[in-house]
Amino acid sequence: MTSGIDAERAAGRRAMLIALGLTAALLVAEVVGGILTNSLALQADAGHMASDVLALSLALFAGWAAGRPASAQRTFGYQRAEVLAAASNGVLLLIVAAYVFWQAVRRFADPPEVDGAPMLGIAAAGLLGNAASALILRSRQARSLNVRGAFYHILGDLAGSVAVVVAGLVMLSTGWQRADPAAGLAIGLLVAVSALRLLHESLSILLEAVPAHIDPDEVSNALTGAPGVAGLHDLHIWTVTSGLVALSCHCELTGELEADRVLANLCDMLHERFDIHHVTIQPELRRLHGGGGEHSLPRCTSVIGHEHRQTAARES
Repeated sequence: MTSGIDAERAAGRRAMLIALGLTAALLVAEVVGGILTNSLALQADAGHMASDVLALSLALFAGWAAGRPASAQRTFGYQRAEVLAAASNGVLLLIVAAYVFWQAVRRFADPPEVDGAPMLGIAAAGLLGNAASALILRSRQARSLNVRGAFYHILGDLAGSVAVVVAGLVMLSTGWQRADPAAGLAIGLLVAVSALRLLHESLSILLEAVPAHIDPDEVSNALTGAPGVAGLHDLHIWTVTSGLVALSCHCELTGELEADRVLANLCDMLHERFDIHHVTIQPELRRLHGGGGEHSLPRCTSVIGHEHRQTAARES
């Protein structure tokens, strides 16, 4: 499983490196074009691309850090670096969106003259470049939150280029100069939506929420319904980093089957049905809880609200 994650990370880094080169070239073109044409839409898109260059660089660094080996002090290594990079990208996107909104409101009140023809040409080049970057990242973004953060940035750029192209066409055909700040507002809105979505995903991982694609009740029922299991408590399911879901729990065994066999079957079931590959199960015999005596174990401190699930075998 680890080698598979490493291979995905390497492929994701290659895709982001290509996207970084394209985005940096487009950034230079849009900065120069935005200044020469006095277009807020181009400047807004250039600001977004500047954040993308920084975000892609941060994502590449995080991907490298996540591949570093674990140590005695950091038993999971630096795998959360990717998640931290994604959260940082989300905050950066929100700052860019706020700046674009502010500039757009100012320009609506007093729209400056914008040279639409060169603005349209630069935006068209940006549209092609962003489309190429999006296609490069699209196949990898589903497997990595880090790459997905970069992909959202590029999608925002792609939508921004479309908005700039539309604004340029409107200004050339009608002379309506407020089309430029209107395009800026549209870009800012798209950037803000992407930022909030990315922040929600990354913060859910940092807060160790159950992954969205896993139903904890279904996992609980599958565990308690397995042969040899009498009860279940302290079930935790969380994402360590993209592609690595972890689970830990206490399973009370009936004692009718060999403990090692029960645990092996449970691990295989969790791998196959739920794609959970980092599994820690503490087996417990029924006599260890509840009655006191020399073989009784004290209850471990657990999170408030965890229920103690029992099977029919436990009740009997």
